[in-house]
Amino acid sequence: QVTLVESGGGLVQAGGSLRLSCAAPERTFSIYTMGWFRQAPGKEREFVAAITGNGGRTEYVDSVKGRFTISRDNAKNTVYLQMNSLKPEDTAVYYCAATLSTALIYRELPYAYWGQGTQVTVSS
Repeated sequence: QVTLVESGGGLVQAGGSLRLSCAAPERTFSIYTMGWFRQAPGKEREFVAAITGNGGRTEYVDSVKGRFTISRDNAKNTVYLQMNSLKPEDTAVYYCAATLSTALIYRELPYAYWGQGTQVTVSS
């Protein structure tokens, strides 16, 4: 069992920035591909970004490319999502997830472990 704890959400004006963090007190953290997903009110949860265990590969949904950056610090067992140029449509609950897979990491299916979510609200 991998416990994931997100933090860093909040209320920000459009054009602003936030950095989300996801900590996993897991000695084998570096072997997990980590993903960020989000769910807006009334919508299905969608993929945002993912990063493989050694950070060698990242994936992003088209709507956040150029604005969001996923990174990780394996020494701190933490993955980050730096969100810049935020838009009202980025408003959602953001979830961190972990998988041992390196395939289909832009889909929910491979992810076995999920955090509780953190709210991001972008005002216009």
